[in-house]
Amino acid sequence: MDMINKNLNLVENIFDEDKIEKIKTRDGYGKGLVEAGEKNPNVVVLCADLSESTRSEWFKKKFPDRFIECGVAEQGMATYASGMAAEGKVVFISSYAVFSPGRNNEQIRTTVSYNSWGSESGKEINVKIAGAHAGISVGPDGATHQALEDIALMRVQPGMAVIVPADVHETQKATVAVAKRPGPAYIRFGRVDYPVFTTEKTPFEIGKAYTIIEGKDATIAACGSLVYKAIIAAKQLKDEDGIECEVINSHTIKPLDGNAILKSVKKTGCVVTAEEHQVMGGMGSAIAEFLSQNYPVPQEFIGMHDRFGESGEPEELFEAFGMGVSHIKDAVKKVISRKGK
Repeated sequence: MDMINKNLNLVENIFDEDKIEKIKTRDGYGKGLVEAGEKNPNVVVLCADLSESTRSEWFKKKFPDRFIECGVAEQGMATYASGMAAEGKVVFISSYAVFSPGRNNEQIRTTVSYNSWGSESGKEINVKIAGAHAGISVGPDGATHQALEDIALMRVQPGMAVIVPADVHETQKATVAVAKRPGPAYIRFGRVDYPVFTTEKTPFEIGKAYTIIEGKDATIAACGSLVYKAIIAAKQLKDEDGIECEVINSHTIKPLDGNAILKSVKKTGCVVTAEEHQVMGGMGSAIAEFLSQNYPVPQEFIGMHDRFGESGEPEELFEAFGMGVSHIKDAVKKVISRKGK
């Protein structure tokens, strides 16, 4: 496709689903922790008895004196982290997203976000929350372990950055980036192998969305696991129907890159948002809120529509709950039909 953004240093076989490499995004978190720890001796990592699953064990092996196993106690882990951050540490807390921020939301709100926002000393509470195994792609673990509300929980907290990286390289870069950024942050990543469509040279900056494919007919803004599905949907739409979609990787939900969204929708006149999360309170809501105040256009939402998940294989669940490539294509055609009405 000649509309691909060549300035992003993406993989050469980006449209070849059979050849593209797939790696777990949590591996990027583990590598990012080690890299951040090498760069800053104040980086410490806490985990809630899930160091292998979250890959925080990689930091533990490299820096055992800066790792604390908190056990199955996410509320305590958030509180310990706040105290350590108040003394100048940069603290990562690692667990499944249903438990952190799901179980310890009140402790994150009061001891992390509130203390950072209202600190009389002017010190930021540098606690970085890592929510692993997020979304329906957790699969057979079932509805109780499929975090679909976590973005909403975190984005409403004052001062909290919210980042949903799309592949292993982006997860590593996001982890290193939040270690440098003052204040609290939430990083969300999944369990399964995601297609690797970026490279080590692909740019990443908190708060900056990237246009992967340029187009004139519709904007698709996606995050996390649905970015690659959006890329494939755009290619198929171009090949099958001549529809040219602009695909934006909106990895930072907060602070949202409103300029990138605005520039795109002024060209295309409509937008489809795609995320592995409840459509209420997630990335789609953030974009709708922004556009309603700046440039209202027709919008369609791909994501979970006011229900819980089920057990099943990840791709089966994506299809069952309307988050597959075909569903993105249908949403694009629907939103285009609404333009000018």
